[in-house]
Amino acid sequence: MVKERGSRGNVPDLLAQEASARAEVAALGKREFLEQFQKLAKSYSADPGNPGSYACTGCERCANCMFCRDCDSCYQCTHCTRCELCNNCSHCVDCKQCHQCAYCVQSENCTGSAYVVLCRNLSDCNYCFGCVGLSKKDFHILNVPFPRTEYFKQVKRLREEMGI
Repeated sequence: MVKERGSRGNVPDLLAQEASARAEVAALGKREFLEQFQKLAKSYSADPGNPGSYACTGCERCANCMFCRDCDSCYQCTHCTRCELCNNCSHCVDCKQCHQCAYCVQSENCTGSAYVVLCRNLSDCNYCFGCVGLSKKDFHILNVPFPRTEYFKQVKRLREEMGI
């Protein structure tokens, strides 16, 4: 019923189409509105396209991403692998719902963080391993602070033991 604005055609035609579409939407009742909404949602989830993305392989429903592999529903990410629902991330691997993160691995729901591994719900953290719920912290393992050199020594050992 509701049509998307096309890129071809002259301006008066486009304006007339938009006015017609607005009138159709304005006339919808609850039931018709919900039916149209369901159709839109279904068509979006069925389209695996990656609009505006460049050099992404195996990605689905990503937009404006570059050089990513096997990601799903990400936005403006670059060099990420197997991430889901992330935005503005760079060089992350196996992350979910991360935002503005870089070089994160197997982390979820982190924001503004970098170099975090196996972490959940971090905000503005750097160099954390296996941490949950921290904000503005650096060099932590299991929410315990470590001196910088000791942190890297312990993380190296843990990564080797865990095969990460």
